[in-house]
Amino acid sequence: MWELTALLLLATLEKPILSLHPPWTTIFKGERVTLRCDGYHPLLLELRPISTLWYLGHLLLPSHKKSIEVQTPGVYRCQTRGAPVSDPIHLSVSNDWLILQVPYAAVFEGEPLVMRCRGWYDKVVYKLHYYHDGQPVRYFHSSANYTVPQARASDSGSYQCSGTMRIPVESAPMFSAKVAVTVQEARHAAAVRLLQVQSRRAPLRLGRRVHRPRAGSRGAGIALVRGCYRQPQRSETQPLAAASGAGFSPGRGVHHRPGPTGRGFGAR
Repeated sequence: MWELTALLLLATLEKPILSLHPPWTTIFKGERVTLRCDGYHPLLLELRPISTLWYLGHLLLPSHKKSIEVQTPGVYRCQTRGAPVSDPIHLSVSNDWLILQVPYAAVFEGEPLVMRCRGWYDKVVYKLHYYHDGQPVRYFHSSANYTVPQARASDSGSYQCSGTMRIPVESAPMFSAKVAVTVQEARHAAAVRLLQVQSRRAPLRLGRRVHRPRAGSRGAGIALVRGCYRQPQRSETQPLAAASGAGFSPGRGVHHRPGPTGRGFGAR
């Protein structure tokens, strides 16, 4: 019983995952985006659904749904019952003719970095330039995304775009606001993902449990301690000759249980 209680307590320590759809942090005034809060409760046996708390800054929003539509700029967070508050998402709203849209999620070295220069309510942008730290890096005749296939730390910095629009005649060049982009180190990404895999996918074993082999098997038994297998120490009553001749064998009753597969963070 205490093992189940400990597992439930550990599950409540997982931060919910807050995501943004579409995944751009800047939108035009009057547009809406969807925020989704995914909590992690693998063993929470409750008949009623898990409610969600939503925050805009320090203001508690009235919705308790898993996802909400928003159009107000600010810093959003969410929280599921018994869990810490999620990491924030900062949403910006613009009245400009051009906006530069970058992903809300962190970008790590080796991953693609995608951004797009968007005209007011999807008007086509002509003579499109992308800039990195004030220097032009790419030109397109008309609207197109700018992609760095494998981002590096040197790709961090300030980005901006410029172009013209036909409203109804072609305008003078217009510039978007500058947007800061940070590419994080790959080893940091590997460490974060390893922790996520260990905490959300790997089967959790608490305490110590000893498997004793069936009659006739050679092994002296194994001890399962925090997910690791090892031979137990020789019993005080076991003859020395028998102990020295016994080899390690998990026996027929031992199975290595694979962890769940998939990209998500455990069962939801």
